[in-house]
Amino acid sequence: MFNFEDALKLIPEQTIVCVGDLMLDDFVYGEVSRISPEAPAPILAVRRNELTVGGAGNVARNIAALGARCIFLAVVGEDEASRTLMRALAAESLIEPHIVVDARRPTTRKVRFVSEHHATHLLRADWELAEPLDARTEKALIDRTLAALPRAGSVVLSDYAKGTLTPRVIRAVIEAANASGIPIIVDPKAVDYSIYRGATVVKPNRKELSEATRRRAESDADVIAAAVELNGILGTEAVVVSLSDAGLMLVPAKGPATHVPAYPVKLGDTSGAGDTVVAALAVLLATKAGYEPAVRAANAAAAVVVGKRGTATVSAAELRSRILPAASLAPEEKVVFDWSVLDQRLAAWRDLRVGFTNGCFDLLHPGHIKLLSEARAACDRLIVGLNDDASVRRLKGEGRPLQEVHARAEVLAALEAVDLVVVFDQDTPLELIRHVRPKVLAKGGDYRRDEVVGHELVESDGGEVILVDLMPGFSTSKIVRRSRVPASARGS
Repeated sequence: MFNFEDALKLIPEQTIVCVGDLMLDDFVYGEVSRISPEAPAPILAVRRNELTVGGAGNVARNIAALGARCIFLAVVGEDEASRTLMRALAAESLIEPHIVVDARRPTTRKVRFVSEHHATHLLRADWELAEPLDARTEKALIDRTLAALPRAGSVVLSDYAKGTLTPRVIRAVIEAANASGIPIIVDPKAVDYSIYRGATVVKPNRKELSEATRRRAESDADVIAAAVELNGILGTEAVVVSLSDAGLMLVPAKGPATHVPAYPVKLGDTSGAGDTVVAALAVLLATKAGYEPAVRAANAAAAVVVGKRGTATVSAAELRSRILPAASLAPEEKVVFDWSVLDQRLAAWRDLRVGFTNGCFDLLHPGHIKLLSEARAACDRLIVGLNDDASVRRLKGEGRPLQEVHARAEVLAALEAVDLVVVFDQDTPLELIRHVRPKVLAKGGDYRRDEVVGHELVESDGGEVILVDLMPGFSTSKIVRRSRVPASARGS
């Protein structure tokens, strides 16, 4: 079973090889207060500019920001833009640049003029030569990339159609990676997608998917049908489609499609968000996470960077906070006695994968933490059903609960893995499960699947039941019994 916390711990052990079109992003910020008298164009009163590593370099920066090592391969010219880029890359401790210099090519540079007051891009100016590499530069790039592959946990091909990723480069990398069982993630820009045949994952946006398959890609059904066709054509294991502000669509070659909706965010700048998605996919897949957890992490990472200005990155801590946001809420906001409040939360989470577990949680112990953590890792939001005092007494007998319901609820609500605590007074949580209609129902491994209350309801809705292995020696009832035995009798 996937555990996001475990995956985060594995990220520093990963090395990702990234190959693609490197460019220098120059953001010029200012204010527009008048129109030029010389032409009907706004005048930008420049206040500052920011130089950033862009293109495939932004993928490398995001990989490093998440805490993985990135072996980065690209081609630059022999000019001031390339020197700026080399200095910036050298300052990144987790990026290992292997840059091929071709004095006959200019380094790609993009200058964006931005009105800060309106957060609007006014104009972009490009310096580039979008032509394929010559044979000598192409061979140098291939040789350096193949030499790096034995260290790779995954490979990214970041194609901006500037000429670095020629068909020969793409084929050499894909074939070598496949021979070594290394996943290859492609951010495609080619007109003919057949050059990506054999990649593990391709990540087009909606428009690119439509053009590549010559099919409509407007509705979710359209997107899924086109992605299924693309999987068949390329032999990929999955297609991940960027739906802009609608999130991501995962369409695996085997199994059902999953729409991961975008997080509601205040937009700062969408520049480079696709790079962040690709970087997060590569890092998570290198940890052996499955496609759905990797896509959910990538979607959360994109939500972080679009809230920033310019070509931005996301750290592992920021990603963790986005995926596990509950710690930012006050405990009282997470405890619900009135189910009408529950309905409001469910309405807000209607496009998310909601999970559910339940219990008395009288004395919180490590076994409870493991159950809650693994349940939360399998969903976007976790609701915990909590027995009220009367129902605990009926289930556990006189003398229980040891703590009244408000105290138990507050402790649960303080946990980051818990998004909502809902108190119920019935002996079983069936009525509450029927109200929530969760997609994930979690219970301890001391139950069989057919013994879990509500399993028929959840499975009939297309959800899943997960059983979390118990931690030996941890049980509230056992702790209570032990505490009532005199210390001398316990041998202490």
